[in-house]
Amino acid sequence: MSTTMISPVRVPSLRPTSLRPTTLRSAAVAAPRRPRLVPTALAACAALAALTAGLPARAQEAAPAEDAKPALPTVRVQGSRAGDSGRVVKRAAVGTKTETPLIEVPQSVHVITARELEDRGLTTLTEAVRQTPGVAVNPYGNDSRAPDWVILRGFDGWYTSSYRDGLIQTVGQTFLGVQTEVYGLERLEILLGPSSVLFGKGDVGGVVNRVSKVPTDDMVPEIELQTGSFGRKQAAADVGGSLDQDGSLRYRLVGLYLDTGTQEKYPNGQRMERRRNYLAPSLRWDLAPRTSLILQAEHLQDDASDDVQYVTGADGQPTSVKEGDPRYSRIKTGSDAGGYQFEHRFGDAPGDWRLSHKLRVARRTMDKHHILSWLDADGVTLQRQARHDVESVNETTTDTTLQGTVTTGALQHGLLFGVDWDRSKARWQRWQDMTRPLDMNRPVYGIDIASPTTPVADNVITTTQLGFYAQDQLRWGEHWRFTIGARHDRVKTDSDDRLGATQARQQDSATTGRVGVNYLLGDGWSPYVSYAESFVPNVGTDFSGKTFVPSDGRQVEAGIKYLPKDKPYAFTAAVFNLRKTNVVGYDPVTFDAHQIGSVRSRGIELSANAELTRQLRLMASYTALDLKVLSSANSAEVGHTPILVPERTGSLWLDYSVADGTLAGLGFGAGLRYVGKRWNNEANTSSQPDYTLVDASVRYVTGPWRFSLSGSNLFDKRYYSAVAYGSYFRGEQRSLLLSAKYHF
Repeated sequence: MSTTMISPVRVPSLRPTSLRPTTLRSAAVAAPRRPRLVPTALAACAALAALTAGLPARAQEAAPAEDAKPALPTVRVQGSRAGDSGRVVKRAAVGTKTETPLIEVPQSVHVITARELEDRGLTTLTEAVRQTPGVAVNPYGNDSRAPDWVILRGFDGWYTSSYRDGLIQTVGQTFLGVQTEVYGLERLEILLGPSSVLFGKGDVGGVVNRVSKVPTDDMVPEIELQTGSFGRKQAAADVGGSLDQDGSLRYRLVGLYLDTGTQEKYPNGQRMERRRNYLAPSLRWDLAPRTSLILQAEHLQDDASDDVQYVTGADGQPTSVKEGDPRYSRIKTGSDAGGYQFEHRFGDAPGDWRLSHKLRVARRTMDKHHILSWLDADGVTLQRQARHDVESVNETTTDTTLQGTVTTGALQHGLLFGVDWDRSKARWQRWQDMTRPLDMNRPVYGIDIASPTTPVADNVITTTQLGFYAQDQLRWGEHWRFTIGARHDRVKTDSDDRLGATQARQQDSATTGRVGVNYLLGDGWSPYVSYAESFVPNVGTDFSGKTFVPSDGRQVEAGIKYLPKDKPYAFTAAVFNLRKTNVVGYDPVTFDAHQIGSVRSRGIELSANAELTRQLRLMASYTALDLKVLSSANSAEVGHTPILVPERTGSLWLDYSVADGTLAGLGFGAGLRYVGKRWNNEANTSSQPDYTLVDASVRYVTGPWRFSLSGSNLFDKRYYSAVAYGSYFRGEQRSLLLSAKYHF
């Protein structure tokens, strides 16, 4: 494990090294046979759409037609956009930084709304996105510490994919990740594939943008109580309203308290636990008819047990033994952020020029006591090392855009110009000492373990990024849509090893681009093709002292979308071929660093999200990846698939609502989640088997009250997500969640 960054999913193997984080965080899916991707994708999407073509459309507000003008509509702060049913979303900003119909975006974009989270009883970000094509979650199982651990098209999204309201959220050097309280979100937007042309430094897999709840014209205040498995108790509230008579000053306050046990427990039966506090106030001020300001703040605090894996026995099989101790193993994380979103429109027409400016200042902290262990040759004695890690990240990030529409002859241009800036200072300290061993046959817990006092790391990494970008969304006639963008970034990284008394400065720059075309066939059909690039800096030097250059990512994607303007349908199919080069790796014999790594990922993604009738809704997805290490400092990895991510994933969910009669207000849903096998080692000689889980939910709405019961893994299938670092990581067990909500 790197001493600067966790490499939870790796390609290639990494040598533990100080202040040399690798930027290839990939995990992937093997493909036993190479599918014919394009014909399969197009045929599948056509079949799905054909099945629904004759079904009656649910009455709803129609989305703007594909050829409607102008190209850049005005953004209004509303609970849902035009053409969105509350579950089926047809517009998003994450793919272009403009509020663009998804049918005109030449890349895969998926949106999960707050209503979807409510209907299915989903309480974490990983639960929310796990049925999205191209996305895998929680490579180390059902982690009670609740990090946002996503893998996008085979590449780890821990470090560079986390965004909040379009602004990056930088993580720490080791265990300090981004944690999201989904009750504070309006929706989640996922852009798959390289996205540096819009967001700057980032890995090739894509980004996950969290859209915060802010004051809106149509919000309905609510309070909610929850109880569930493992002693879960939660209280939450989402309230707001107008502070003046004309409604120009509105507020919103979202808060939550959680106290729960987790599925993990020690051999003596003591269950692990977790507590969370969350508060997010916001204020919207309409300064003038065309000018608005949103002030936002957020506080999140987590306190959880830090011992999720099970020790492997001498026979290589999992045991019930935990390497830590309930009185020592603990992780406390905190996040405080404040900022604003400013917007001024220069005209009243949707395509008139608009200036937007966002800023956020944030501090994230972590205090982690944990234990590292290894089994002695006697197969009974578990040697243990107590560790204490303290991390913090202080970050200021801002983004300013100017967008508007101009016409030149037969072409209409939706222009976007932007500049963003981000500065983060991440500090990581570690102390470690040996502590008393554990007897595998008679483990004793609840003992006093002294906090270690021997310092082994004190590293500070300060990163500053400045980016300039431009984009042109061209409309040519009723059918053709072109998206062209370019960006230039400058990144400065200062590294300070305070124990070793060494400092280093590294400066990188990169120019990235994207070009794509959509052809609107009519009736909601849109085939597309695109090319996109990404880059992410690598800190450090190779074995010869040469400074690392950024890793590059390039992707070609083609697909077809079916999003009819008068029906709540969203069917998509995509095929892609991407490659990441200049990957840093370490020779397994000499431990010398080399920047010769290259990884290829290609695959197919299918998705369906449709309200087939007024009462019946379908959600389905399928992903197949073929990802290989093409070159590496570790020759044993070449030609193999990286570890810990399933070969195939698929999901199906059906939801039915009773609209009339004595049972009106009753709704229920059920579905399946399939996860394919995952490799345990880089040589691909050992794997975890595939599994299928069953989920369900039922709800009843009467007047202002809403009652719901949801369950995950209803048949309590036992499985392990991974075998790594000498431990087994257990998958999710059966869990139930009962909720009562009251709307004012």
